[in-house]
Amino acid sequence: MSRAELTKIILPEEKIPKFWYNVQADMPNPLAPGLHPQTKKPLTPSDLTPIFPMSLIEQEVSTERYIEIPQEVREIYKQWRPSPLFRARRLEKALDTPCRIYYKYEGVSPVGSHKLNSAIPQVFFNKVAGIKRLTTETGAGQWGTALSLACKMFGLECIVYMVRISFQQKPYRRLFMETYGAQCIPSPSEKTEIGRKILLEYPETPGTLGIAISEAIEDAVQCAETNYALGSVLNHVCLHQSIIGQEVRLQLEMVEDYPDVVIGCCGGGSNFAGIAFPFVPDKLKGKKVRLVAVEPSACPSLTRGKFAYDYCDIAGLTPLLKMYTLGSNFTPAGIHAGGLRYHGCSPLLSQLYADGLLEAKAVKQKGVFEAAVLFAQTEGIVPAPESAHAIKATIDEALAGKKEGVARSIVFNLSGHGHLDLTAYENYFSGVIKDVVISEKEIQENFKRLPVIN
Repeated sequence: MSRAELTKIILPEEKIPKFWYNVQADMPNPLAPGLHPQTKKPLTPSDLTPIFPMSLIEQEVSTERYIEIPQEVREIYKQWRPSPLFRARRLEKALDTPCRIYYKYEGVSPVGSHKLNSAIPQVFFNKVAGIKRLTTETGAGQWGTALSLACKMFGLECIVYMVRISFQQKPYRRLFMETYGAQCIPSPSEKTEIGRKILLEYPETPGTLGIAISEAIEDAVQCAETNYALGSVLNHVCLHQSIIGQEVRLQLEMVEDYPDVVIGCCGGGSNFAGIAFPFVPDKLKGKKVRLVAVEPSACPSLTRGKFAYDYCDIAGLTPLLKMYTLGSNFTPAGIHAGGLRYHGCSPLLSQLYADGLLEAKAVKQKGVFEAAVLFAQTEGIVPAPESAHAIKATIDEALAGKKEGVARSIVFNLSGHGHLDLTAYENYFSGVIKDVVISEKEIQENFKRLPVIN
C-alpha cells in the first residue's frame, strides 16, 4: 500500500511535539494590550497573579515562537497523543467529490475532546505554584470534564460552574465530572454574589459562559490557595492547543499532501486555533491555504460581532480584551452546541481575522445536525455538536469542489465525540431543533452597552 492510500495516519509516540507553537511570534500586527477592568490601564503581571500562576502569565504575554512542553506534561500526553488523522474516504464517496477530506480526531483523549491538551499543562503549572484548588466554567461540559480529570491526576480540588441550559441538557456530563471527583454547579447559582443577583433579576435565564466565568472568578479570588482556569479564549490556551496543528502538518507530510483548506468550529477559539495557527506562517510566506472558522448563526461573534474592547464575563471581573464580540451581556439561544455559546472570540484569533489571515462563516443548527448524521453514517463516529459545525463547512467545501471540478485537500478538526450529546440528536430527529438567527436589532442593542475606552 502506498502512503497516499492510508486511511488512518498515525505518528509514532516519539513524534509528539516537544514545543508548543506561539503564533504571537509571527503576527503582522501585535495584540492590543489587555486592560485592567477597573482602571482601564494596560494590564501588568501583578494584576493577574490573584487567579493565574506566573508561568501561565508569562506564556500569555510571550512572543517567543516556541515554548517547551514540560516532560511531565508530555508523559501524560502519551496516553492519547499523537492523535490519529483520518482520510474520510466513505464521506468523500457519499458526496461524490474529487476533494480529499481529512479529519484530526481529538475524541480519542480520555475525556473525548481536545480540551485535555490545555487542562493538563494548566493544572501542572498551578500544582508547581502550590495551588490546592481550581475553579472554572464550562459550556457543553467538555472543558469541565477535562479539568476535572487533570485536577485528579495532580491532586487538586476542582469546582466547575456549568452553564444552566447545558447542565439541564447534558446530565451525563455532570456525572462524568463527578466521577473524576469534581463538584459541578449549575450557573447562575446561589453560591456567588453575581449568581444570586442574576437569578433574582432573571430567574429563568438559561445561563451563559459569561455568567459562569464571573462565578468561577468570584469563587477563586476568595481564597489564596485557589486559582481560576479557562478552557478557551486566552493566549496560553491557544498555545497549548497548537500541538494539534503541528501533528497535522507531520501527518499530511506522511501522505505527501498539504491542505488547501483548514477548518475548525469556533466559539472562544481554542480548537480552531489549535489546528489553524501552525499554518499561519505558511500563509504569511505566500502559501494558498485557507483557514476557516465556523460558528453558529445563533452566536456569530466573528461574522457579525464588533472588533472592540469587551469583558470576558458578565460581571466585569475579567480584563478588557480587544476581540470580536457580541457584547458581554448577550445571552445566546439555548442551542445544543453549548461550547460555542460565547459572546466573544480569542484576541489572537480576532486580530488575525481583522488582518485578513483567517476566514469565518456562520451556519444554522439544523444543517449542522444533518451534516453530523451523514458523517456518523459514513465515518462511524458520532461527532459533538460543536465539531459538527466544522463538518458542515467541510461538506460545503467538498460540494463546491465537486461543482467546480477542483480536487481540494480539506482538513478539519473533529475536536470531540458526541456520545454524551445524544439528547441533541434525539431532538434533531424529533424535529425539536430549530434554526436560530439573531436579529440585527438585538446585536446593535448589545453594541450600545460595550465599554467605552478612550
